[in-house]
Amino acid sequence: MVAHRFTQVDVFSAVPLLGNALAVIHDADDLSDEQLAAVARWTNLSETTFLCRPTTPEADYRVRIFTTGGELPFAGHPTLGSAHAWLVGGGTPDIPEVVVQECAAGLVPVSRRERLAFAAPPLRRSGPVSDEVRRHVIAINALDPAEVLDVEWIDNGPGWVGVELRSAAAVLAARPDPTAYAGAKVALLGRYAAGEAEHLGKDVEVRAFYADGRDFGEDPVTGSANAGLAQWLIGAGRLPDTYVAGQGGCVQRDGRIHIERRLADIWVGGDVSTVVTGTIDL
Repeated sequence: MVAHRFTQVDVFSAVPLLGNALAVIHDADDLSDEQLAAVARWTNLSETTFLCRPTTPEADYRVRIFTTGGELPFAGHPTLGSAHAWLVGGGTPDIPEVVVQECAAGLVPVSRRERLAFAAPPLRRSGPVSDEVRRHVIAINALDPAEVLDVEWIDNGPGWVGVELRSAAAVLAARPDPTAYAGAKVALLGRYAAGEAEHLGKDVEVRAFYADGRDFGEDPVTGSANAGLAQWLIGAGRLPDTYVAGQGGCVQRDGRIHIERRLADIWVGGDVSTVVTGTIDL
């Protein structure tokens, strides 16, 4: 057994326990793929990350991202949470204002302004879905077709399909059928009216559902889905360059995702807090 530093953080909330939890294992180069997968199954969180030495001088560290079902090339809240854990653990970036993360999807810069924010990676798949996929997505979420404005691929690694709805109320009214998901990953977005948005401190509501081959879940707060939604809808001129998304209310969380377009890039930011520190024997 070897003791590894362990950090558990809460991502996309300034108040601990209201965001999305992430377990981070430090100095994980000595662990096998089988051990990484076993740890992720044991933590039983949506993702567990492992910090390793980078393979390129351009990166400050390398991260491997695991769900309970396998490895992901990229994910949003693990990117912010891993960067936070690396910095708190004593990491010093080559460029003070930016942490450069290496992951299977490539190099991802993480800005250190008011809050950590990652530059959304390019979409691996975009554009309208087929009529069959559209009908399936509407059916498995019990959506009113009259409330659906558009459905597109927003896949930046996990495989998300994005759905734009007429209102935040329509997002909150969705009733997904866990038995029908069968590997689907769907992110819903709807706007709040101006007065309501100002009162709530959020402009849009997002919900994200997934089935990973083992079980179905609603993700409390999702960086990758919000990144894809922003790339799609800001790019189409249907959302402003800067907005705040809320997510997690239906699962007793209260996440906030801060979206900003800077030149050609979409930045996805959020607060991160450390909740647990210690060691894990592996």
